[in-house]
Amino acid sequence: MASSTNVATHLYDSYDDAKSAVRDLEAAGVAGSEISIISKDADGKVTETTDGISGAATGASVGTVIGGGAGLLAGLGMMAIPGIGPVVAAGWLASTALGAVVGMASGGIIGSLTDMGVNEDHANVYAEGLRRGGTLVSVKTAELSQSNLTAIMDRYGPVNPDARASIYRQEGWNRFEDADVRPSSFDRDQRPHI
Repeated sequence: MASSTNVATHLYDSYDDAKSAVRDLEAAGVAGSEISIISKDADGKVTETTDGISGAATGASVGTVIGGGAGLLAGLGMMAIPGIGPVVAAGWLASTALGAVVGMASGGIIGSLTDMGVNEDHANVYAEGLRRGGTLVSVKTAELSQSNLTAIMDRYGPVNPDARASIYRQEGWNRFEDADVRPSSFDRDQRPHI
């Protein structure tokens, strides 16, 4: 067991990839309370359905979100994040982002990410990627070393935030607050829908 808390945040274009990362983290001994997942369908459709597991509410085209697993994924619920819209989410980051909204604290999702150590440029890309239909996974744990934590999350092809920022900037995007930017052709045509 590692002696300090290790933190990692990754954005995935595919919900299935994010779900696989979460399941591998749980299999490696990371408690569900140490993992967060926030997801939005690329088309922005989040409608309430029941997944059949303990009546947990899920969303979207998120009907396939849970798929038979338990743990953190069984606790997905719906919420709205300003600038992003309706999402399905579970874990401490979702609670922190919602608390910032309810408490009128500044920063919202960007503030929540930077407070946990994500640099501001990456936090803006993660928030924009989430708004455009991605899935964000964040982990705070002492159960795994930083290298093991990152290795598990890297197995499933997370977004490179610097490369994605470059793509977004070519479209005229500068920061997450630029809410008038619509999903790019990259997002619509090459992303799998959840």
